[in-house]
Amino acid sequence: MGSVQISTGDILRGAVRGRHRARQKGRGRHEARRSGLDDLIMGIMEKRLQEPDCAKGFLLDGFPRTIPQAEALKLLLAKLGIKLDMVVSIEVPRDVILDRLSTRRTCSNGKCQAIYNVKSNPPKKEGICDKCGSPVVQREDEPRRPSAIASRPITRKTAPLIGLL
Repeated sequence: MGSVQISTGDILRGAVRGRHRARQKGRGRHEARRSGLDDLIMGIMEKRLQEPDCAKGFLLDGFPRTIPQAEALKLLLAKLGIKLDMVVSIEVPRDVILDRLSTRRTCSNGKCQAIYNVKSNPPKKEGICDKCGSPVVQREDEPRRPSAIASRPITRKTAPLIGLL
């Protein structure tokens, strides 16, 4: 088995679904929410990076997203004695991002969460996960319309991170 992909979004959604405390940390004013969310994410990352499947390497998918997260990640990696081998920034045209987000579907089974795309990678049977047979849905946290997705600040937050790690 090789490197493992770690999606903090998937981990955080699972934590929020499964723990009342995580839900409480995610509420409140935006600034307090961001700080509480960063603390929650870093706590989850510390535990996750020490799991056996990370020993051969890992890919952090969509993390860090903010400068405080990047700074906390540097400290965490040093604490755990993990050397960062590489940072990759993938630049994708905005129209491609918008199309992918609006056509993405996810298995509703929290333990599976297989990802599909209605255009490029649909499930074999419409609306049903190929892996576990659960319904495939558009996540609640994903906007349904391209115009709503277009209002998301996709690169504004991550652009300052280039070169930070």
